[in-house]
This record gives sequence, structure tokens and C-alpha cells, in this order.
Amino acid sequence: MAEQAQYEELARQLSAVGAVKRDMGRILPSDCPAGSAAVLTLLGRHGDMRMSKLAELLSVDMSVTSRHVAHVAARGWIDRLPDPADKRSRILRLTPAGQHRLDDMYRRTTQLFAERLSDWTDDEVGQLIQLMTRLRASFGDCRSAPARPPAPVVEETTRTPAST
Repeated sequence: MAEQAQYEELARQLSAVGAVKRDMGRILPSDCPAGSAAVLTLLGRHGDMRMSKLAELLSVDMSVTSRHVAHVAARGWIDRLPDPADKRSRILRLTPAGQHRLDDMYRRTTQLFAERLSDWTDDEVGQLIQLMTRLRASFGDCRSAPARPPAPVVEETTRTPAST
């Protein structure tokens, strides 16, 4: 087990991750704020879902989720379809335009990491991914590890990680 001083340093380092999240937020397209990016990322990662599931994954209440969903729906990035199992509910689904926006965000994020970590070896990047995945698992994060490159999920202060 690690020493108390190591846990204190870990807490300091994790607090400093905010700078990484801010840089990730700066590369988002101007019409896609952090909350919208989170919605697109989660729909891209998990597929179609109800608003209640999205709110759970975002770790925000339904009113915040509704605002984010309204923003992305107004831009044509998602569809809100009737839920066949419960006509009062809606199923959220990425549209082709939403997938295009998400792909653009993945490209931007990948480029940012490629620039900022250019002096890291492949092994070092791999170790960071393994350790961050393990850290998230230790905290019981309900979001599974992405199958794609890390997405720019910069979460808002209403909830919030950076999420990813």
C-alpha cells in the first residue's frame, strides 16, 4: 500500500489535470460546448439510449441533461425518437451529422494529444492509459473504457469530471 505522502501527491496531480481538461475544451468547435460534446461522446460510445440513462452517465440531473440534449438536437446531431416500450419516453440516437461532429472532435483530440505527448514513448502512453483505466475502475465509474481514442469530454461544473 502506498504511503500517505504518495496519496497526497496523487491528489495534487489529479487536481492539476484540470489544465489538460481546459486545453481539451479549447479545441471543441465553437458550436459544441462541453456538455454537448459529452452527450455526443456518450451516444457514440454506448449507442441509442433513453434520456434517463444519459443523465446517469453524465452524472447530472434531468434538467441539465435536457438542456444539453436540446442543444445537440437543435443542430441536428441527434434524433429524439419515441421509445417503443414506453411512448412517454424518447430514445436518443446520433444522426449522421452528429457522427460527423463526433469524428471531428476525435480528430481534434487525437491531434492535441499527439502534439502534447510527442516526446512520450508508445510504452509511456500505453502505461498512462492502463493506469487511468485502472484508476477509473477503482472508483467504479459506470462509463466503460472507450473503444475509440479519448474523446473531448470536458464536463461542466454542474456535475463534474472531465470526464472521461
